[in-house]
Amino acid sequence: MGTLLGPPILEGNHVTPLQNGDEIFPAMLDGIRSARDTITFENFLWREGEITDLFAAALAERARAGVKVHFLQDALGCDEIRGRAMNLLRRSPVELEVFRFMNLSMNFRTHRKLLVIDGRTGFIGGTGIADDWKGDGETRGLWRDSHYRVEGPAVAQMQHAFMDNWMQTRAELLHGERYFPKLEKCGPHKCQVFKSSAGEGSDSARMMLLVSMAAARHTIRIANAYFIPDNLCLQTLLEACHRGVKVEIITPGSDTDALLVRAVGKTRWRRLFEAGARFYEYQPARFHCKYFLVDDMWASMGSANLDNRSLSLNEEANLNVLDRDFVTAHAQVFEDDKNRSREITMQDWLNRPLGDKIKGHLGSILRSQM
Repeated sequence: MGTLLGPPILEGNHVTPLQNGDEIFPAMLDGIRSARDTITFENFLWREGEITDLFAAALAERARAGVKVHFLQDALGCDEIRGRAMNLLRRSPVELEVFRFMNLSMNFRTHRKLLVIDGRTGFIGGTGIADDWKGDGETRGLWRDSHYRVEGPAVAQMQHAFMDNWMQTRAELLHGERYFPKLEKCGPHKCQVFKSSAGEGSDSARMMLLVSMAAARHTIRIANAYFIPDNLCLQTLLEACHRGVKVEIITPGSDTDALLVRAVGKTRWRRLFEAGARFYEYQPARFHCKYFLVDDMWASMGSANLDNRSLSLNEEANLNVLDRDFVTAHAQVFEDDKNRSREITMQDWLNRPLGDKIKGHLGSILRSQM
């Protein structure tokens, strides 16, 4: 994977999974408030409310205390570019940049969620900065999601991923020990942070998924908010099923922000059902997780969905972990999510409403944009 994706797999990291807003937001805010030298923050979804107020206040306070704070927010993902929280940041010493503000195309957005504190502690995952992510992942209308705190040498790779779009937007090089301190080994996890974009390395996320699926010998567990595999990905999953790999997939249930995407995704299920794959739909809340587990040895988590938008059109960043104990523990998270899900059988799939079938097949015309 190091050869294919660029960044090497580094030893000596410590990764802490964080589940849902009740764990994720306090950890991120504590990280921001602990900063002494630098904060770099790249984000997609910023929806004004209590959570954005907390983040803006914490970032502004640290900037006023002398910490160098750099915040890169995607234009399309922000509902209030001139809103209360953003204006608070503009009045502070925070260096705020809006990514591709003059290009509001749906494509080529930064979908990355990266937060690095003092170059030593990083946060990565799929969580949006919005009140919709509050709670324990079991409330209808709110999101079930995962995020990860990283310490150790791999944090420098997260910082490098941030620099990629920061230099593109601001034409400023951030360097030196404040951003890239010497990082000692501090844990048992072998990790790799990689980025993909429509410009450089656009197929990195897709390549990682395909190679991981092709290497699987026992299990593939996919938890993904927007599951619309392309033809090659679908074929690779089918080949895994045919060689005896147990393939299980958790997707959103009816509580979702993308009913058309859900309907289109379901048009891809028939051959997987026939090959023995099993599908589950999360029931208590909206499902936004993006983690992928192979053989209780390999995990990939981050911002990338399993759809063409993430794998070809947007800027993404994922954390890969090669560690049996970590992946075995994360497999229990998958089981917990599965226990809160409803299994969808092939008969259920065949009996889904006619309107959903029509919507899915007509919507498939736009699959390359989903």
